[in-house]
Amino acid sequence: MLGLDVDDGGIKLVELSQDHAGRLTLERCGLEPLARDWIKHGSIANFDGVVDATRRLIRRAGATATRVAMALSSSEVISKRVILPAGLSEREMEVQVESEAHQYVSFPLDEVSLDFCVLGPSQSSPGDVEVLIAATRREKVEDRQGLAEAVGLTPVILDVDSYAARLAATRLIGRLPGGADAMIALIELGQNTVSMQVLRGDDLLYEHDYAFSGLQLTQMLMQHYGYDFNEAQTRQTSGELPDDYMVAVLRPYVESVAPEIERALRLFFTSTPHHRVDHILLAGEVGALGGLAEIVAEHSATPCTIANPFEGMQLGRQVRGAQLLRAAPACLTACGLALRRFLQ
Repeated sequence: MLGLDVDDGGIKLVELSQDHAGRLTLERCGLEPLARDWIKHGSIANFDGVVDATRRLIRRAGATATRVAMALSSSEVISKRVILPAGLSEREMEVQVESEAHQYVSFPLDEVSLDFCVLGPSQSSPGDVEVLIAATRREKVEDRQGLAEAVGLTPVILDVDSYAARLAATRLIGRLPGGADAMIALIELGQNTVSMQVLRGDDLLYEHDYAFSGLQLTQMLMQHYGYDFNEAQTRQTSGELPDDYMVAVLRPYVESVAPEIERALRLFFTSTPHHRVDHILLAGEVGALGGLAEIVAEHSATPCTIANPFEGMQLGRQVRGAQLLRAAPACLTACGLALRRFLQ
C-alpha cells in the first residue's frame, strides 16, 4: 500500500512491503514540490495542478501499488475520546457516537464524515469502553478521495496526519534511551507551522501547532541567488544547490529556526505540569537541515535527532541513498500512512 501525504509542503510518497518474517522494505519514496497556494488551509485549491504533480511523482518513483492511505491535517478533524457502555452492537454504537458528536460538531451532521474506533476498556469507568470519535467536513474527505481516484489509485484509509506521524515515530522511539518512561518531543517543521507532540510510551501528553514560516528558507534562496519560487523549491528537493549554499543561506536560516523550537518547548513547560523532555525528534520539510539537530540540542540542553522513519528497514532496488537522506524527515507522515497496512 502507498502512503501519500499531500500538504502545503508538497507531496510525499512512500511504498512499503513486508516479508513473512516481519521485515519491512522501503520499496519506493519520493517528494514533489507544489507551487505556492496550490494547497490552502489543508484543501486542494488547484486540483488539476496537484493531480498532475501526483502523477509525475508516482511515475518518477515507479510506484506499483494501487491502494493508498492518505491523511487530513489534524486542524481539519475534530477528535474526542468518550466513554460508552461495553457490549453495544455495531448499530447501537453508531447511534451513540452520532449522539455524542452533536455536542462537539458545530455544523450539520449531514455535512460531516464521522468515524470511530474502540480503544479498549475504560480505566476510569469499569464495564465501559473508551471510544475515539473523529469528524470532519465531508468535502475534505471528498477532496482527498477525488485526488486519489484522478490518478488511478484506490483510497482505502483516510487518517489524521498527526496520528500517522506518531505511528511512524513509534519505531524510532523504541530505539532511543530511556525506554517507555522517556518523554519524547516529536517536532515537525512544516511550511507554515511547527507541530509538536510530546509522547511517553503510548500516551500523548501534549499536542500543539505554532505559527512558523518554513518558506523563509525558500525566500532566502530566491533573494540570494535570484531563483523564482518554483526553482527554489525544486532545488531544495533535488539538493542541486550552489557551493556556498551551506554558509551563505543554510547556516543563517538554521540559526533562526532553533529559537522557534526552544519557544515551543518553553510553552509546553509553562502550560503543563511537565518540566522536561528526554529527547527531541525533528521531522518535516526542513527537518533535514544540516546542523539543525546540533544547534537545537545546544539551545535546549536536550539530545536531538533528525527523524529517519526508514531506519532499520531494508531498501528496495528503486531507492537511492542520497535521495533517501534528503527525503526521510519529510516522509514521516507518509511512512506512517504506508505502515497502516502492517501496524495498527
